[in-house]
Amino acid sequence: MCGRFTQTASPAVIAQQFGVAVSPLFTARYNIAPSQPVAAIRIEPGTTTSQLVLLRWGLIPSWAKDPKIGHQCMNAKAETVAEKPSFRAAFKARRCLVIATGFYEWQVQGLRKQPMWIGLKSHRPFAFAGLWEHWLGADGSELETAAIITTEPNAVVA
Repeated sequence: MCGRFTQTASPAVIAQQFGVAVSPLFTARYNIAPSQPVAAIRIEPGTTTSQLVLLRWGLIPSWAKDPKIGHQCMNAKAETVAEKPSFRAAFKARRCLVIATGFYEWQVQGLRKQPMWIGLKSHRPFAFAGLWEHWLGADGSELETAAIITTEPNAVVA
């Protein structure tokens, strides 16, 4: 499961590779953690236009009373995403691409955990499949959040 990742590509590279407008103020990030903003590409609601947006990592379902549920919903397993109540509605209607240049997996070495960075040899950006949700709190606060869809490791990553 992805718990930390990087996004170090320049705005120009992201714009060229994904065909979206990117603010020149967009900055490289080397240790993106849950609850932090993540760059995602989605179809702008009500249009067919792709847009790059910042979403908080940790999906909060629209029906949730407490936004803290987002801490438990940072990743959605591909094998169960269509059935899980927290992800089901977003899976049907609100998909996105979460931009990354690599991710960390932890290797246990005795009593220590060593982060191992995994990315493309070219260091070009790629995208995780993702879901997004719009949440409205009882106090009127609004959050747009996301989860990354994960799957079991394959021979290349295992």
